[in-house]
Parts: sequence; C-alpha cells; structure tokens
Amino acid sequence: MERRKLFTAFRWGMLPILPVMLLLVIGCGKQGAGKPKIEKLDDLPRYTYTIDKPVMEVLDDEAALQTLMAAVKKDLLNDLNTYDIVDKTTLKSYYSTLAQIALIEGDDKTYMTYSDKARALEEKEPAKLMMGMFGRALIAERKATENGSEVFRKSYQESVDNLSYEVCQDELKSTKGQLEIISANLLQGVVEAQLQPVLDQSNGEMSKDIAVGILGMYHTMHNVIPRKDIMHDVLAAYLAKVPEDIKPDIWAERQVVLSKKDKGKPVVVAVWDSGADFDVFKSSMWTNDKEKPGNGKDDDGNGFIDDVHGIGFTLHADKTADPLYPIGDVADRPRLQMLMKGLIDMQSNIESDEASKLKQIVSQMQPDEVKPFMEDISKYGNYCHGTHVAGIALRDNPFAELLYARMTFGHTMIPELPTIEQARKDSAMYIETVNYFKDHGVRVVNMSWGGSLAGVEGALEMNNAGGTPEERKALARKIYEISVAGLKNAIKSAPEILFVTSAGNSDNDVVFEEVYPSSMDYPNIMSVGAVDQAGEETGFTSFGKVDVYANGFEVLSFVPGGDEMKLSGTSQASPNVTNLAAKLWAMNPDLTVAQVRSLIVDSADERKAGERSVKLMNPKKSFEMLNKM
Repeated sequence: MERRKLFTAFRWGMLPILPVMLLLVIGCGKQGAGKPKIEKLDDLPRYTYTIDKPVMEVLDDEAALQTLMAAVKKDLLNDLNTYDIVDKTTLKSYYSTLAQIALIEGDDKTYMTYSDKARALEEKEPAKLMMGMFGRALIAERKATENGSEVFRKSYQESVDNLSYEVCQDELKSTKGQLEIISANLLQGVVEAQLQPVLDQSNGEMSKDIAVGILGMYHTMHNVIPRKDIMHDVLAAYLAKVPEDIKPDIWAERQVVLSKKDKGKPVVVAVWDSGADFDVFKSSMWTNDKEKPGNGKDDDGNGFIDDVHGIGFTLHADKTADPLYPIGDVADRPRLQMLMKGLIDMQSNIESDEASKLKQIVSQMQPDEVKPFMEDISKYGNYCHGTHVAGIALRDNPFAELLYARMTFGHTMIPELPTIEQARKDSAMYIETVNYFKDHGVRVVNMSWGGSLAGVEGALEMNNAGGTPEERKALARKIYEISVAGLKNAIKSAPEILFVTSAGNSDNDVVFEEVYPSSMDYPNIMSVGAVDQAGEETGFTSFGKVDVYANGFEVLSFVPGGDEMKLSGTSQASPNVTNLAAKLWAMNPDLTVAQVRSLIVDSADERKAGERSVKLMNPKKSFEMLNKM
C-alpha cells in the first residue's frame, strides 16, 4: 500500500522499476461487441508468475527472461482479446509492455504496430511527440551492417531535432537528467532493497506488476544503459543551442495580492499534510488561546495535548504534539536539502553546484548504498512537504491563519503491512481531524496527498500477506473501504468547509483506479490538476475527476528553516487553489462553499487536452466576479 502516498513531483518510485528515459508508446485496440466491460482497474483478472532464481540472475539469463516474458505477453493479449478496457491509461500500459517485449525480442514490426497505436490515445502533446524515439533508433542500429552506434546516434538526433522545443522543453530536460543518474548499480540496489526481499518471502511468486517491472529493468540494463551516453550527448548538445526557456509564464499577471489595506477578515486555512515549521509562519499561525504551549497537558480538554497551532498524528494514527514530520536519525538536513535541490535542478537542466554534487554521488554509488540514500531523500521530502504546501496556501494573504493538521507518511522502499486494525485507526483519525476543523472555524482545507486500492493490494504483496491473489484482492478491498469510509463520512459531515485536494502525479484516471481523495465527488471537495508555467498539462498530472488546474511546475515556497525551494507536482497546484479560496473568504466571509467553488471554476479559462477540458484557475477573473456579486 502506498500509505498516504505524497503526490509530489519526485519520481524516485518510478525510476528504479521503469525505463523512465524510454518513452514507449501505447494505443487503442479494437473493442469487440459483447466483451465484458472493465470500468474499474480492480475488475481486471490477477495473474501470478514464478522465478526460481534471484532477480539479478534472471536479468542476466536470457532463457529465464524469455520464459517470464512469454507468460506476461500471453496474459496481456488474453486481456485485450477478452475484455473491453475503457480506460486509456490502462490500455497504454498494456501496449507499452507489449511494445517493450517486442523490442527485447527483436520483433521490429510488432514493436512499431504497438507504438503507432499509442498516438490514438495519448492526449498530452509532449509525450505524444516523444513516443518511440529510443525504439526507432535501436531498430535503425540493428539494421545497420556497420557503425551501429553512429546509426543509433543519427536516428535519435533526427527525432530530437524534429521535436517542437516549445512543447517538449520540460520533458527533454527531465529526460537528460534521468539519463545522468540511471546506472546498473542503481538498478541493482533497488532490486536488492525492494524486489528481492519480496520474492524471497514468496518463493519467487509475483504479480503482473512486479513481473512487468522486471521486464522493464531488463530492457533498461541491456538496451538503454549501454546507449545512455549517446542519448545524453544528443540532448545536451540540443539543449545548449536553444533558448533556456521560451514558454511564457501566464501566472504572474493572473495573481491577486492582498494587503492589510484591503480590510479583509481573518480566515482559518488548514493544511492537512506532514506538518509545518512554525518559525517560518510566525505572523500567520492560528492560535488556540485555551491551550498553554509546551506544558504537556490537554488544557482545554479536547483530547489533544499542546494543540496551540494545530494537531498531529503518527504513522499509526496515534496522536502527537510534534508539529513536524519526524526527520529522525537523518540529522544532516542541509545535506539532504542540497541533494533534493540537486535532483530538481538536474531534472530542469540547471547546472548548479547541487546538481553536480548529486550526479557525483549517484555515479559513485554502490548497490548497498542505494536503499539508505533513497529512503533519506524520501524522508526529507516528507519533512519539507507540509511547509512548502503551507507557504503556497498563505502567499500574499495577510488575513490567512494557518492551522496545521499533521499526518505521517511512510518513506521506506518496502511499505508497512496494511491491516484492518490500522484502517480502522486511520478512519477514526480522518473523522477526528475534520471534527477539529469544524470546532475551530476552518473555512478551507488543503489535502496534497492520497492513496489507492491498487496501492493497498501492492503493499500486501510486498509484505507477502493476504493469501492467494483473489484473497489478497478481497482483503485489499476491505482495508480500502474501511479507511476511505471514514474520510468520506468526515468530508460529508462538514458541508461548510471546502476541501481542496491534489489530483495525483501518476498520469492516470483517478476514478478508474479508485484514488482517494481526488476521485471523491461531493459539493465541498475540489480536485486540482497541474499545468506548467504556460498553462499546459504537465506530463505527470492525473485526471478523470479534476475540477480545475493550477500551476504545479517549479513553484517557489518555503521549506523548514525558512529557505525557499522550487518543487513541482499536483501537491503544489492544489494549494494555489486553496490560496484563492482563502482570499475570496477573506474579502467576503459570507460566501458559501458553493459560491467560492463557483467563483473559482466559472472564472477559469478553458483549454482542450485531447478529448478532455482543462480549466485554468484565474484569480483576477474570480475577483472580478466577486466584485459583481
């Protein structure tokens, strides 16, 4: 289970398993009449596979790899022939895997068939334009009678040169950054820290998701890594010739800045996240006057000790007075902040000292160093997340009062075991937290987090729990429903509060995959997707139930200690909408939730992304509508 997985822009979880630099394509198959329709991810059948040797040996054993690959291929084709899968993202994942298998097998024609189908489904223009660049170059190399590496370079170069830089600049920079850190040692470290322990417990048995991940690792190790220097050189040379950033920034002119001269009223804004650094927001903290700070007592008898500025819960949903995510034994925060900034800069093609240091560390990293490195980065990401989100939510609003509600997110490569007992505690925590919001006059809540049914099932497998695949599926559903029921009931019990949540960073349909809370559809909840500086959908933003889009690309805000850092994700998009809602209430406290929601959505500028509509928030227009009321 991705326990309350943070929807941030950090793609570490994808990097080890998927060949992230290979933008394989996927497409739409024919949908036969009378096929059972798959309307939820959970409705697809489960498959299991078994390997009888360690993963690293399978990755070097062509016969063992071929056996696993043939079994996965058979099941994917069976699903496509048997079911009417309505979700484009799921179809894309099927065709992506089949294309990858064909590339491994050397079946160029089949690879191109699956690759070409993708363009009928892909609605994000950068991904559509960059699909299959590596595959086409590899095929050209294989056909060459001599100078294969130069043929690969030429083909890849031609694909890059034919791209629209204005459309693809962010993805090109990110791909270059990923190529700079991917290595055989990194993949081996992930296998040893995450995959092998799971398979050791299950005697080599695995789900389709893990099997597909192993195929992706094989492709990355045997096809991508040997050619990564060529791709990197091509991208570096290309990026060196183009303007640093030619996308217009639409957001500055849309912003509304309030000052004390505007004579607004105080508005309580709750940031339900990983906590917040009080010292960063000294002048903006909500204060519970009935509680005496630091005496270790529940002075007001509400069940919380020292809840002067808010409340907190541990990973296991026990109450805590600590306002910040516990950084624990990772005492060297400046080092972790440096590494995180290096990661962000590298993905953005910024040649900073931090990026250089990160590349040096990763390039010299041994497999046994991967786990602590990645978990430390994840832990620091959790530590700074709530403060960063709070800074965006409070920006340019002197009337906003921050009430924190700390949750605690997991950071380990193997997640904790989901249980019914813990789901009940989580459910109770959701209800208790929202009751606290109601008792203390909160008007708007930011929720930049989420989880999914598939995440629960995956975590059960990672812990070798739940029995057979069908038993595990049933247990995952039970755990999920218990936990989500508490959150749903809590939100429905507070119609006077607007809940704003991030859509997610998985480029998926949150309704089809049953992601919470972003798939919830109530009058007092809004789901926010991420666009970039030009108002174009980011490659990572999820969809399916998105009410409005906001800037989620390199958004500047605070981290604990008061430094500022640019982070990307729907986590950053969501508090931009929270910020607007708080400003509207500050200027007119009599507004209802429905009115605030309407002011935000009805004033948004509409664009098309394939068949979907993208509504870009526009604070200035929202205030123009407010002034006409």
